[in-house]
Amino acid sequence: MTDKPPTLHVIYAHPYPSKSVSTRALLDVVQRWPNTTVHSLYDRYPDLGIDVAAEQAALLKASHIVWLAPVYWYSVPALMKLWFDNVLAYGWAYGHEGDALHGKQCLWVANTGSSSAAYAAQGSHGRPFADFVAPVEQTARFCGMHWQEPFILHGGQTLGEADMLAAQADLAQRIEDMLTLPTGRPTRDFT
Repeated sequence: MTDKPPTLHVIYAHPYPSKSVSTRALLDVVQRWPNTTVHSLYDRYPDLGIDVAAEQAALLKASHIVWLAPVYWYSVPALMKLWFDNVLAYGWAYGHEGDALHGKQCLWVANTGSSSAAYAAQGSHGRPFADFVAPVEQTARFCGMHWQEPFILHGGQTLGEADMLAAQADLAQRIEDMLTLPTGRPTRDFT
């Protein structure tokens, strides 16, 4: 008996995809693998009416999940947050009998408009970027997913071609590595 190949499901949220350079470059990387589906939330739900059943069905088919979006006000764009609120429902993703996502690998791929230096005590944001990761990380962990260290591209709009190609290669390696990780039921260890 052979194991099923890993399946990658990408939840992509960019409110202005035609204006995106760096987020589009990251999306180009994650959709290279076989058995990959991409749900572009702003294309699918311009009226904000998320088809919860369809989104949950797609997640059930995936072994590995990527949340890909630019950082908006230290978090994910509004439609991705709405997707979290509606799709990751009590009784399905968490809570009593809510274990549909337990054991799936989860990676947050994001880009910021600011340099990494801007995310420091003396930088314009006054905090390290790691301070803004916790809500997204806890969302995955609370749903029983295996949280991977996020892939954050800082200052993507100002990167030169060589730096962008290097970032894409780094992300490709992260995806490759994640797809080799097993899925299965983790314990709810929030440390």
